[in-house]
Amino acid sequence: MKVVLLVDVKPHGKKGDIVEVNDGFARNFLLPKKKAIVANAEVINNRKQNLANEAKKKAEEKAEALELYNAINKSSIDVPVRCGNGKLYGSVTNQDVADALKAKGFEIDKRNVKIKENIRELGNYEIEVKCYTGYLAVVTLNIISSDIK
Repeated sequence: MKVVLLVDVKPHGKKGDIVEVNDGFARNFLLPKKKAIVANAEVINNRKQNLANEAKKKAEEKAEALELYNAINKSSIDVPVRCGNGKLYGSVTNQDVADALKAKGFEIDKRNVKIKENIRELGNYEIEVKCYTGYLAVVTLNIISSDIK
């Protein structure tokens, strides 16, 4: 019997796969537990349309990410911090960098910012920003003092 899996079923396939399984396995386990539905022509067509929509959406996301990558790669961002005698009160975090990027007009999640070393002094540092799978933009951070004297 052909079924479309609604969840991952270990030896048979992953969610969304159309697989051939034994009739008893389908009737007694997969269908009653809502882990699969019978694959008729309508369901197969819907699945193909869903796959096409997902591919289109993924292509759009990739195009947006490439545009973002081109915009921020090799750019420079100022991050104002409080400090005394050139030493920071704390360190620059991923959230600080994400906020600085947001102020410049780029929506980046803090989890996509990769700081290689602890930033505890004023100066210039290079960090990586993950825009999409395979797209790592290199951004120069200018750590500047925000203290007003």
